[in-house]
Amino acid sequence: MTPARWTTHRFTASDGLEVSYALDDFTDPWANAETVILVHAAMGSARRFYAWVPHLARHFRVARIELRGHGDCGMPTPEQLTPAALVRDVAELADHLGCRQFHVVGSSAGAIVAEKVAIDHPDRVLTLGAFAGSPGIKHGNQDHMKWLAHMREKGLATFLRETIVDRFDPKTTDPGFLDWFIEESARNSVEMLGRFVPMMKTFDVLDELSRIRCPTLAVAPGGDPIHTVDQYRVLPDLIANCEFLVYEGMPHNITDAVPDRCAQDLCRFLLKHKGGK
Repeated sequence: MTPARWTTHRFTASDGLEVSYALDDFTDPWANAETVILVHAAMGSARRFYAWVPHLARHFRVARIELRGHGDCGMPTPEQLTPAALVRDVAELADHLGCRQFHVVGSSAGAIVAEKVAIDHPDRVLTLGAFAGSPGIKHGNQDHMKWLAHMREKGLATFLRETIVDRFDPKTTDPGFLDWFIEESARNSVEMLGRFVPMMKTFDVLDELSRIRCPTLAVAPGGDPIHTVDQYRVLPDLIANCEFLVYEGMPHNITDAVPDRCAQDLCRFLLKHKGGK
């Protein structure tokens, strides 16, 4: 039997939901390592950051939180599935890990959560990373309710196969990875996504971006059909201390399609600002 590659940890959020996360730390045992909290995209899980860990975990303690209803996280009630709860989970994970301050990084929908964490907790967030992160999914070019109808009609795995070109270039992506990505994403339930996506459409931080004061790295996929580069460019336009990178020609899921490139750019950025520099 192949041994498990991921160990799931849990903590109980203040509203009683069990929130799952993965933790990786290969820093020097005598060092007081800073913590990076990674927030995955919708339909994702902590597993989707697997390739980032080797780049980051030698320098930082890496915590990969799972969004409510995703992966191994508990299934929230309607009252427990709110933007405020997603943001609170990140801060409470930091509390659980004993971190007064931390770095927060998000992918796609997870980036919106990370942005709001930086807005609401300016005294705690050392840096912010936003990969394919807009101020809100309602600013994009996709009809998410049609996505949900497609999922309900054909199932999540079929939906992902039929829309895979929005996320990856199948001609240049390892077919084995595409199969794994679809299988991993399809662990999430359509019923949960039917509640999660409408909730995320109400999650908008555009008018609050200028409140972010920490150093920020914003990375935009240049060939994204979901958001244009100009829609991503609002981050450096409104955030005072923001480094902005464009991965030319890349579709939406850059954090999965080019994980090493993303993690290397992030690691460089984090080391530059390590220790509050």
